[in-house]
Order: sequence, then structure tokens, then C-alpha cells
Amino acid sequence: MKGLSFNTWVYSSFPVWVPSYPLEETIRRIAGFGYDAIEIGCASPHAWPPHLTAERRRDILALLRREKLAVSSMLPAPGGGPGNNPSSPVAEERAWVVEHYKDILRLAHDWECPTVIYLAGWAVFGTSQKDAWNYSLEALDKIAPYAKELGITLVIEPTPTDSNLIESADDAILLAEQSGHDNVKLMFDTIHALYRNEVPSDYVYRMGDKLHHVHISDSDRLPPGHGRGDFEAVLQALKDINYGGYLAAEIGFHSRQSEPDWYAKENIRSLKAIMEKIDWRIG
Repeated sequence: MKGLSFNTWVYSSFPVWVPSYPLEETIRRIAGFGYDAIEIGCASPHAWPPHLTAERRRDILALLRREKLAVSSMLPAPGGGPGNNPSSPVAEERAWVVEHYKDILRLAHDWECPTVIYLAGWAVFGTSQKDAWNYSLEALDKIAPYAKELGITLVIEPTPTDSNLIESADDAILLAEQSGHDNVKLMFDTIHALYRNEVPSDYVYRMGDKLHHVHISDSDRLPPGHGRGDFEAVLQALKDINYGGYLAAEIGFHSRQSEPDWYAKENIRSLKAIMEKIDWRIG
């Protein structure tokens, strides 16, 4: 495993407005808690690409290097004003989403980030599941070659908690296979497996060597050990398949009642305790 990463949503006012911290402050805090990497959500105020000048991109990269914090991964903000739905029945929206992903890929390249999450979208009322799927596949086919030029892997995430298109491990596997691009891999978030009353560790074995990235979240977006998930089983499964990516915690961002630092500290404490118990080391 490459290391432990922490997602910025809980620090960045997405989807709730507060709490909200500048990206630079978030980087310092996450590095200070002992993380190896950060997962950056591409929304304001952190990483909406048009808001970041070339100078600020360089300054943030310099800060990341000073803090010895890698960028494990980046992901788009679904929903909101722009939409960001590659499965939209509106052709203009789909075209905009493709360009938005390219903006994110350029930003990821600027920050030496090797992985960008592909959120396949959602079927809008009046659009068949088949058409929505094909729209998303078309978008992925336009985005993946550009990602490959930049040396970036796209990972497809099943998101049944939030959407209705890619809902299971098998859905993600099928979309990746249909894309035909060797830089399109898989990821999953443990909370989505729990939402479907499935066993998260089963996803690890099902995705196998195509599993490139993992989101860690207990039920209700809590840190591991605070909900009903069996994270010893998840980490043991990852060890069993010789998983070589990051564990990125995507937690706490569902409510303004969240205290971001508590989530970050409790997550790393819990994961390190489990890793010690099963004798699994970073690197």
C-alpha cells in the first residue's frame, strides 16, 4: 500500500457550506496529523480549476512538497449548478462535463496527482438506463485518452448512495471493460457497499487486480470503527490481494456539525491500529 490519504470535502464546504477552510490550511492540517497524502475535491474554495491561476497552482505544489504530502487522487463535484452529469440527456451538458474533466486532469497533472475519479453520472427522469449508460461511456471514451497523455489513471466508482447508474462492483467492472482503455481502472467506497447491505471486503476480492483506489468510510460517513463496518476484514482483504494504492478517507462532510480535525485524527488512529493488528505496513 502507498499510504493513508484524507479527502478534503469535510474541510471545503461541499456539499454543506460550513465548515470551510482554505486549501493551504487544509494541507497543513492533514500533513500535521501524519497522513501520507491528500485527496482533493474539485470544488470551491479548494480546487475549482478556473479559480486557480498558474501561480497559485505552483505555490500549492510547493507547499505540498514542503509538507511532504502527495496528492493521492482528485475527484469532481457532482451536482450543483454546472451539473457535472456525463449521463445527462442534454448534449450541451455532456460536452461541458467532458471539458470539465479535462480541466481537472490538467490540474491533477500540475499537482503530480496520478489518479482521478470518474463519476459516471445518473439517469435523469425520462432517460432510459441504457441511454444514460451509453452517454457516460461516450464521455469516458473522450476523457480517457487525454488522461493517458498526462499519465493519469481514471477510476470508476460505484455510487448507489447518491446515484442510480453505477451501483455495484459489477457495474463498475462492466463500464471499465466496455471502455477498452487500459488506464481506466476501478475503485469503491466502503459506505456505498454498506448502503447496499453488501460486504465491503467482498468488493476487494471481486475487483482484484483492477482495484486501483479505495475510499474508506464507515456507515453514516463516520471514521472506521464508529459504525457497523468490519474494517479489519476490509484491510485484511486488501493485504490479501497485495493492494498497491492509497486508502483515502472520505468522511464527515454530510453535516455542518462535523469537526474536520476530529474526523481526520480519529480516522488515522483507527486505521493504524488495524494495520498493526494484521501486520500490514505502508510501502
